[in-house]
Amino acid sequence: MKTNFTFKPQHFIVALLLITFTACKKDKQNPTQVNPTGKYQDGFYIINEGWYQHAAGSIGFFSYTKGAIVDSAFSTENPGKFFNPNTSQLESGTIFKGKLYLLTKYGGPLVVADAMSLKETGRIAAAPTNDFRAFLGIDDTKGLVSTSDGIYPINLSTLALGIKISTVSGEVGDMIKAGNYIFVLSADKGLVILNAADYTVAKTIANLSVGFAVTPDGSVWVAGDTSLDKINPSNLNVTTVTTPFTVNNTWGAWHPGSITASTKENTVFLANNEQYNGGTTIYKYTDGNAASINTAFITIAPGKDLQSKELYGKGIAYNATTNQLVVNTVESGFGTHFTVNDLDFYDPSSGALIKDIPFTGYYFPAIVVFH
Repeated sequence: MKTNFTFKPQHFIVALLLITFTACKKDKQNPTQVNPTGKYQDGFYIINEGWYQHAAGSIGFFSYTKGAIVDSAFSTENPGKFFNPNTSQLESGTIFKGKLYLLTKYGGPLVVADAMSLKETGRIAAAPTNDFRAFLGIDDTKGLVSTSDGIYPINLSTLALGIKISTVSGEVGDMIKAGNYIFVLSADKGLVILNAADYTVAKTIANLSVGFAVTPDGSVWVAGDTSLDKINPSNLNVTTVTTPFTVNNTWGAWHPGSITASTKENTVFLANNEQYNGGTTIYKYTDGNAASINTAFITIAPGKDLQSKELYGKGIAYNATTNQLVVNTVESGFGTHFTVNDLDFYDPSSGALIKDIPFTGYYFPAIVVFH
């Protein structure tokens, strides 16, 4: 169909001025109204380890609009770019200042992508000496990277790694910054709390290995052995709750800690994992209610043909957007059992299963990442 239209410059100029004036007026009145938009805003990422020796890691995206998983989102947006070699594992992801930092174990790359478009913006190339664990953003120009051999500063502009921090040695996993401190988990020392200003050691607590969760009151939570510790990030005072099970570490086959916290109330969720396998129960502790952690809050529902399922990777995460617990599972067992995956959504108040999304393939989901 042909449409007759006469372009009048004066109309365009008036409209442009009106739009500009309106936008500026809104920004001045309420600058926080401006929200980032992008292809991958309406949902969350699923970071997959990959099938060791067969396929490198991948990234899926759960779309709230579609109610489904968009497979291989990273490779779709970045043709020809991968997380090779296939002997590496894509194990962690963190969004910081609009960028998604993706880290691999066992010789793979460190990749940075735009958090909304998933377009790659930089990488540290794969190398046999690489063995990354987690990323922690500090400010606009610098961050920290934990590895199997300590912690290294990273220049966020060039992605160059600096000289290893001397106060922490050996394998280091999860990290978090709270107040004037940086909390890190060390295979050798347990929880090591560093002064953020100079990375000197402020405090060490042995036998802690699973972290971190932060509740709305600002408390930092970390677990290990038979303890769930609440730490005040202002004065580093510790309150300990005894768990009814042994909280196993993951140093032999590291993945991010299976702990998360509500953003609505001072409540922590902790998985009861086996030493080298995922658990089938999740415990809930409400701060101040000692009895709340005595019994399992969620027992993972069986899957197809009543086959048991277990957590994989971090396994649990709290989605502040939907106020739900997001749980990743695989079918219990070995071999082809790992092709049976479920993305589950649980009510954090009742523990009821809200929705189950099964998917098939050797993905080995490590962690979900929210905006």
